Amino acid sequence: MKKLNLKMLAVMLAALMFTFSFVACSSDDDPTPQSPKVSSPDNQEVALGTALDVSFAYTAEGGFKSSSVLADNGSAIIKTDGTIGASTGEIVVTFTPSANGAASVKVIVTDNNDQTDDATAVLNVVEEVVELTIYVDANISEDITWESGKTYVLQSRIAVVSGVTLTIKPGVVIKGEAGSGANATALLIARGGKIMAEGTAAAPIIFTSVADEIEPGQIESPNLDPDLNGLWGGLIVLGNAPISADAESVQIEGIPPSDQNGLYGGTLANDNSGVIKFVSIRHGGANIGEGNEINGLTLGGVGSGTIIENIEIVANQDDGIEWFGGTVNVKNAIVWNTGDDAIDTDQSWGGTLDNFIVVNPGDECFELDGPEGDMFAKHTIKNGTAYAGNAQGLVDLDDNSNVDMMNIYFFGLGDDQDFDQIPTVYPCSFSAFEATLPADKVLTDYFKDGSDAFVTVVAQGSSTVGADASVFNGWSWAAVSGNLSGF
Repeated sequence: MKKLNLKMLAVMLAALMFTFSFVACSSDDDPTPQSPKVSSPDNQEVALGTALDVSFAYTAEGGFKSSSVLADNGSAIIKTDGTIGASTGEIVVTFTPSANGAASVKVIVTDNNDQTDDATAVLNVVEEVVELTIYVDANISEDITWESGKTYVLQSRIAVVSGVTLTIKPGVVIKGEAGSGANATALLIARGGKIMAEGTAAAPIIFTSVADEIEPGQIESPNLDPDLNGLWGGLIVLGNAPISADAESVQIEGIPPSDQNGLYGGTLANDNSGVIKFVSIRHGGANIGEGNEINGLTLGGVGSGTIIENIEIVANQDDGIEWFGGTVNVKNAIVWNTGDDAIDTDQSWGGTLDNFIVVNPGDECFELDGPEGDMFAKHTIKNGTAYAGNAQGLVDLDDNSNVDMMNIYFFGLGDDQDFDQIPTVYPCSFSAFEATLPADKVLTDYFKDGSDAFVTVVAQGSSTVGADASVFNGWSWAAVSGNLSGF
């Protein structure tokens, strides 16, 4: 009996040893995977007010399960996480700082065996570097905003193409580089494009030359005189409203035919090209061809859905404001020291100019032309004051001009200036004109062709018609410099 027990014990010990050996061998063949390893990038710098992407590499023999992130002196979110089950990969964290100084981002990785590792990226938060001058060298083909407090430099003719909106915030300064001919700088709003230039009386938007040292927040130029012109192009707005030309749509003057952004005209009387408010356009009119310069503000086929109010044109080599057809209305405008006409209308413009001041144009105070095609529309010009100064004439009309004018006051008249004729093709209305004459002159010296019938002579300062100059106070160069004190 004892021998049997001994034999059984020996068998049991052998079995136990075999089992231990098998388990030991199995343990050696299938060890527990190592913990994950996370590595951080080198120290980095981030500007306050911006966000920075920080990349962490990881290895996870047990397979990636999850990650989490902690941040100091800022906030962090996981932008790109690891891949579930992956043994290697990258985790990208977006960090946004909250204050200057030291900061950190810590990433913790967990594998499928719930083992973890972490790494910390050390960051340095510095003051945000704000670019205050932005150079614009290509057409604007997607919606964009030009921000307050900044200066934008046009390096060529820049078009806001169809379907795109340019928003200009109050106080922005836009400067055009020098150039002539094909290299003349200008901002052109193409048909179907929009400009939302909504300045304020406290912060007008200013278009000027790169030679102007003016900065955002200033009204008067610190270095340029208000009669210096031709230093850059101007602002051109084109639309789909009707025009009277040899075709339904034509190319605007000054833009080569190869640039289809220069087309204007169509059938949409209420077309909307945006908003232009509290805007001063200065020192423009660059020569683009023999006797051909860009106007301060060119409006080609612009529709009545467009809002234009509180506009100042200063020292433009060509006309101040010129309309080519369209139906847009303009309210509260100053045109000061133009090289050519102050107010020029063509191709049956069908809108209204209301409350305006003309100061010292180089040619005519008003050049009002008739239709050039089969479309006949009438425009209205009312509530204006014109200081003729060195102008060549007062009002230049054609036989087929189609305009009503009322409540206009003229003063500062010189020699050889006149209202030249009353149109005969279309019924036009002229009423409530007043004029202050030089001491040795009579009304018919200036108002010809029977136009003296609707003009009253008044002493300077006693006019009962004309512009309300108070709306230009505070924001226009003409008012701030004291040049409207007699208006």
